[in-house]
Amino acid sequence: MSDTSPSPQTGGHPPPEGPPVQRLLKIMAILRGPGGCPWDHKQTFISLKEHLIEESHEVLDAIDDGDRSKLCDELGDLLLQIVFQSQIATEEGSFTFDDVARTIGDKLVRRHPHVFGAVKADSAEEVLKNWEAIKKTERGDKPRGTLEGIPRSLPALHRAHLIQKRAARVGFDWDNVEGAVAKLEEEVAEIREALAGGNMAEIREEIGDLLFAAVNVSRFLDQNPEELLEQTIRKFTRRFDDLEKIVRSRGKNVADLPLADLDLVWEEVKRGERGAQ
Repeated sequence: MSDTSPSPQTGGHPPPEGPPVQRLLKIMAILRGPGGCPWDHKQTFISLKEHLIEESHEVLDAIDDGDRSKLCDELGDLLLQIVFQSQIATEEGSFTFDDVARTIGDKLVRRHPHVFGAVKADSAEEVLKNWEAIKKTERGDKPRGTLEGIPRSLPALHRAHLIQKRAARVGFDWDNVEGAVAKLEEEVAEIREALAGGNMAEIREEIGDLLFAAVNVSRFLDQNPEELLEQTIRKFTRRFDDLEKIVRSRGKNVADLPLADLDLVWEEVKRGERGAQ
């Protein structure tokens, strides 16, 4: 449950005890049960979606910050979302938390025959190849497209990255990174043509193609484009904050200065960063 959604204390339930996971499951059952929490009672799979997304991103922030104590706390919040949804499913008779744990445990054993069986896999590439082959056998005779199953709700850069990785696994890929870079340059030229033509629909399409091509370059170099863009956003934010501080310290406003003057301050900020390294 989000920190911004407190529930009134009704009392009457002694805090449960037991091993950590079992204790957590008992707590969740009490919160959803008679005399529990009114806020928790109202929640559904749909209403919890936003909290699941929020908690997932808070885990990512904790990883980026390198704060292990914070990561432990945020992983707990994320685990709560799984326990919460499992409790709702238990109440409607769909599945239980044990079913969730059993299903993923069975899947891990089944998809790691090189660890739990006699299959040999000496590289990460061989593991992925076996993984995809096993997934196909799990589906039986039902055909499935290479790109099927990639979540539509993923951030666009991340989704593009996964789509390109899937396509590459079946051979739809450049021989080397130079081909991906050449495609990027081609898309820049096509944007120039679209701008000259003034057709906004074409301009939008070409910008999308450029972004997709940029993702492909990063994917070819085993880099996650979402992380790269986030890095750049943080860098730009840091530098722009410093630029504003410098301008204000000189008794001026950023909005009142011409771009040429702002560029000079921007370069000053960058020199300061290099000097601090």
